[in-house]
Amino acid sequence: MKKLACLFLLCAAAFPQVAEKANEGYKTKEGRASVAKGLVSADREARQKPRDIVEALDLKPGDSVADVGTGVGFMLPYLSHAVRDTGQVYAEDIQTDFLDQARTRVQLSQLTNVKFVLGTDRDPKLPADTLAGVLILDVYHHFDYPEAMLGHIRDSLLSDGKLVIVEYFKRRGAMGQGDRALEHIRLDQDDLIKEVETNGFRLVSKRDLIPNSQYVAIFQKK
Repeated sequence: MKKLACLFLLCAAAFPQVAEKANEGYKTKEGRASVAKGLVSADREARQKPRDIVEALDLKPGDSVADVGTGVGFMLPYLSHAVRDTGQVYAEDIQTDFLDQARTRVQLSQLTNVKFVLGTDRDPKLPADTLAGVLILDVYHHFDYPEAMLGHIRDSLLSDGKLVIVEYFKRRGAMGQGDRALEHIRLDQDDLIKEVETNGFRLVSKRDLIPNSQYVAIFQKK
């Protein structure tokens, strides 16, 4: 029985758990290139409200902050300016081609306080007990191993650090017309909050970012 139990645990750890549908478009370089076009669309700043997101992190000059799943680095200039030259921004992703595009964005913006981190689907590889804030923007539903990721993120935060998750509602029309959000998003707001709280966090606040589309949930370590 012990051997069977061990075999079951090994098998469970060997395969992605939850985000297969959401990650279909990221499996090839061509697919990621297509995704990247949407991440740099001309209307994203007005639509995404990046300054509101930075405000939710409550960053101060000199702080360290991580953008988990940075993609092409859309949020990096905003985060960089919030923590100033004395602060540090960790730009994390599991795809090297996304990180390459984020590096280009940082160079063009002449940002000097950004470090790039190649993480894995289980571990963002962030420094322990260092971060005043961690941002997960439109990325939580891509986590194949949410419990493992949340554990490492929790370890990276200072005792009073904030985890800010911006996510789509799981409802019709949340990701444009049709049922894409129902197919693409794993958990709606209440269930996401329960999952995060189960893994060592407490909810501080929640609010809509884009009504009927996206919300912001702010957590601290328990």
